[in-house]
Amino acid sequence: MTNVLVTGGAGYIGSHACKALAAAGFTPVTFDNLVTGWRDAVKYGPFVEGNLLNRDQIDAVFAQYQPVAVMHFAALSQVGDSMTQPGLYWRNNVEGSLNLIEAAAQAGCQSFVFSSTCATYGDQDNVVLDENSAQHPINAYGASKRAIEDILRDFDVAHGMQSVIFRYFNVAGADPDGEVGEFHRPETHLIPLMLDAIDGKRDALTVFGTDYDTPDGTCIRDYVHVCDLVDAHVLGLQWLLDGKSSRVFNLGTGSGFSVREVIEHSSKVTNRAVPIVEGDRRPGDCTKLVSGSSRAVAELGWKPTRSSLSEMISDAWRWHQTGHYDT
Repeated sequence: MTNVLVTGGAGYIGSHACKALAAAGFTPVTFDNLVTGWRDAVKYGPFVEGNLLNRDQIDAVFAQYQPVAVMHFAALSQVGDSMTQPGLYWRNNVEGSLNLIEAAAQAGCQSFVFSSTCATYGDQDNVVLDENSAQHPINAYGASKRAIEDILRDFDVAHGMQSVIFRYFNVAGADPDGEVGEFHRPETHLIPLMLDAIDGKRDALTVFGTDYDTPDGTCIRDYVHVCDLVDAHVLGLQWLLDGKSSRVFNLGTGSGFSVREVIEHSSKVTNRAVPIVEGDRRPGDCTKLVSGSSRAVAELGWKPTRSSLSEMISDAWRWHQTGHYDT
């Protein structure tokens, strides 16, 4: 039996994970409420429309498909929204995840891969984060993800549920084959916003803050190609199926790219100018946020091969020009 339950499998990262799982010989079973996901993105296995706040729906999918593992991506993930609607984030992310974890334990599904976030570390500016960095989230999104990590640890102790937890910052790029890609409504991520500006779908890209203590004055963020990211998740799944114990892994480049570097590379990849306007800093934005991945490389054998800035932008641009989902 090779079914893997993928919550959020109709979303950006989840759909790429489903393709990677299928290529590795698993059958991804997507469970998604389509609030931020797209039915067109489900191409590699069965689809079940459902809500993690509905325990009966979760129990039914476990009973029907009997998955060997869970890969959990489903979550609300906008930091700004989480600051103004914390109840929504705690209810959706934490209560929904608890329902899922309890259902998995009851069904005897003891392998759980969790998509967490480096936002659990909070405001630790201009350092390279690793798995031992202190966790002090400063928004409800990061706090909700840390709470889910705590739940998984408790279920490991109480029920022997083994988990692999991945923490990472920015994900970019798209499937090189153009079968799935990044598509949000509304869009909030830097690279697709920039490509929209290049393509004339918005007037300009706003650069928030140009006076940071960085070489070019703009803040620096870590980016990982979505295909490299989901490859790590498949390796994490195999880690658990091989009988290894629970583990946390950060995923990142350890250096990051500034906003101006992203803009410069985008102009080169697309051979078009990026229309920009300069704005004030946004409250809460740090100068530099990056994460190392030495543990994932050493222990999982993870080999990120597509996470150069040019390749991430090139794959995103290809999807931007040719890919879409019905809306």
